[in-house]
This record gives sequence, C-alpha cells and structure tokens, in this order.
Amino acid sequence: MVQPSIFIPHGGGPCFFMDWDPPNTWNSMANFLRGFINNLPQRPDRMVVVSAHWECPKVTLTASEFPGLIFDYYGFPEHTYQLSWPAPGSLDLAQRVSKLLTNANIPCQLDRDRGFDHGVFIPLMLAVPEGNIPTVQLSLHDLLDPGFHIRIGEALSPLREENVLIIGSGMSFHDVSALMGRSQNDASKLFDDWLLSVVRQPRSARTSSLMEWQQAPGGKLSHPTAEHLAPLFVAAGAGLDDLGLQTYADQVMGANLSAFQFG
Repeated sequence: MVQPSIFIPHGGGPCFFMDWDPPNTWNSMANFLRGFINNLPQRPDRMVVVSAHWECPKVTLTASEFPGLIFDYYGFPEHTYQLSWPAPGSLDLAQRVSKLLTNANIPCQLDRDRGFDHGVFIPLMLAVPEGNIPTVQLSLHDLLDPGFHIRIGEALSPLREENVLIIGSGMSFHDVSALMGRSQNDASKLFDDWLLSVVRQPRSARTSSLMEWQQAPGGKLSHPTAEHLAPLFVAAGAGLDDLGLQTYADQVMGANLSAFQFG
C-alpha cells in the first residue's frame, strides 16, 4: 500500500481553537483536517511534515524523541498558548530522511532540540488528536526555490512505500493583509484555479509550471512571499508521476483556499 503525498492548509495561527465572528469562519477547513487521515489508503505509521513556519539555510530535521511545541503566533488568547499535542518524534525516521536527502545530494542536518511549530501541531491536533503517530518536521530551505523543494520531495518519495505520510503544511493563498480585509479576493480565485489546473498536469509539465508560479494569474498577489506555497512544491515532488487532485476547496475570509493530494 502506497501513501499519497498531500498539501494541507493550516489556517491562521490557532484559528480552530478560538471563537470567531462569524462563528463558522474556519469550520469547513477544520472538518477537512479532522477527516483527511481517514481518507488515506491506510493509517500511516509515521509522518514527515514540511511546515511554512521553519526556514533554514540548510535543510534541517527534528530529531528529538519527544518534541515540544513552539507557539510561534502572537496576540492570540491566553488559552491558545496552553494547547498540547503529545506526538512523539522518531530519530530512526529522521535518520532515514537524512539518508535519502544526502543520497540525492541535498545537504541536511539534524536538530535534537527543536519542537513542532504551529504549522505542524495546529492542523494535526485536529487530524490526529491522540498524537499517536510519530512525526518528524522538515524545514524549508530559506531560498524558497521551487525546483529545489521539488527535488526534496522527489528524494523523499520512497517513504510513501514505507507507510510514511508526507505532508506539506501551508496555505494556497497567503496575503495576511488581504485576509484581514475579509472582502472577495479576485487574485485568490485566479491563482486557485491555476493551481488546480497545474496539479492535474503530468509530472514534467507540473514541475515546469510550478517553477514559474510567480508568473501565474494572481500568483504574486496571492503569495507576497513563497514560504506558504513551498510545502506544496515538496508534496508535488514526492508525488512523482501521480497526478494531483483537489481534496478540499473553500472560501475563507474572502479568499479561495485548497488542499491537494498526489497519489
């Protein structure tokens, strides 16, 4: 049984654990996140998560057996800094990932102290509330080059046959000021439509298109910086020859948002 590689939205800060006006602002996304594990071919034994909220000059992996949580969001209610998610790490998986990257000539390193940032624990508190799937977080490279991150995904693709779920955690639209305006965002619709057409392309065409995402309709307006899109590059790379499909679509705070799956 081969696991897919997936790209999920992780919302805004601890959004799923707060009261919002209107109260159903994040409900659809939360429901998707609660259910996506159950829609996999089988429950994964382990997970590798690439979050938009960790960039390093050298690709880095968490290598603690019991990672803590990093509350890297600001100005939210006090109770959101008391959240917990007890998932263990996996030194064996971190070493396996390191070997795959090294064999692909992608320099990497292990970090035995770092915990999980909110791009990991916030969505996975919904998806795996028991925290009983060992998880390793993989950083982005701080240059955010699409081709490099696609190569990372390609290098990690053998994990899919080892019942390891590869997750890219970001947002298909991430202009915070536009989201806070809560008005209809035409750029997000244009870019979301473009992404849907691109993930459905064969591998070579998909890679070429993602490399030029900034020239896409609504691209630069949807992502003033690329860190929330880069996890999609990893998921797409890990998808190899599998065509992508959209697994979630919604409009949140005026913006079109999607999740994608490869395989």
